[in-house]
Amino acid sequence: MTQRVLILGGSGFVGRHVVERLQREGVAMTVPTRRLTAARHLWHQPKVQVVVADVMDAPTLMRLVEAHDAVINLIAILHGSERQFERVHVEFLRQLAFACAQAGGRRVVHISALGAAADGPSKYQRSKARGEAVLGQAAELGSLRLSVLRPSVIFGAEDRFLNLFAGLQKVFPLIPLAGAEARFQPVWVRDVAQAIVTCLYDDKTVGQTYEACGPEVWTLRELVKAAGRWSGVAGGKGRPVLGLSMALGRLQAGVMEWLPGRPLMSRDNLDSMRVDNVASGQLPGLETLGIRAAPLSAVGPLYLGSTGPQARLDAYRRTARR
Repeated sequence: MTQRVLILGGSGFVGRHVVERLQREGVAMTVPTRRLTAARHLWHQPKVQVVVADVMDAPTLMRLVEAHDAVINLIAILHGSERQFERVHVEFLRQLAFACAQAGGRRVVHISALGAAADGPSKYQRSKARGEAVLGQAAELGSLRLSVLRPSVIFGAEDRFLNLFAGLQKVFPLIPLAGAEARFQPVWVRDVAQAIVTCLYDDKTVGQTYEACGPEVWTLRELVKAAGRWSGVAGGKGRPVLGLSMALGRLQAGVMEWLPGRPLMSRDNLDSMRVDNVASGQLPGLETLGIRAAPLSAVGPLYLGSTGPQARLDAYRRTARR
């Protein structure tokens, strides 16, 4: 039985749901963060120790790994340069593997990404594949006991995907959209969190890679339109979506990359969408872990606002009891 779990990236969107699941199991957890305020929602969790630490610093990471029985890695970036992707998705995992080896071996559950491939069209996908390879090699050497999850786009009440498109439609009368016909298989954040916890405690998952996908396939155009409808924009109709050619889309994304703050879309994101983000069928899925994935069409309307607040809350709670 794992006694103490280190959750890297635990203060983020997926992390808070993983913490909630482990809290129910009575597991002691440590969540490192560079800014204490970023994890304020975890301060009063009785089983969670929030520590200020830079896990990209190798000695710091080594000390943290040594003090725990297992590691859940949720750290990733969606936008960045080749160098930034390499640092976060590959070099950091090399440091993690070394820390596990120095500690005498550790249980590791790593969150990668659907579409990770050495020959993938985007820097993001290729770096994710290289990171998986680093951990896989360490597992072969006995430095760690590894399970990998590859989720499609993750949705939930605090996501930065559907909420973003819903917000844009409250401001703009028309949504120009690159990659409009790209296909996704969205997965609920609660199902991903449950999959992580299941992998952590089920030894049969060691050495396995799972595709974490929901039961429905959507085009990006359909997702954007649904976000508008469910959030009640334009009387529940949503805004018109104008699909852009790849050339115009790359021009739009290039401009967005230069705007202040986190870009809404990058050229590397568009490169990722050249390959449909759906299950390959070559790897086991959530059903193998005993999880009946929730469809976006059932959960999305509950948190984006197409029903009254109390009805939405009650429905969300009923769904969460699955």
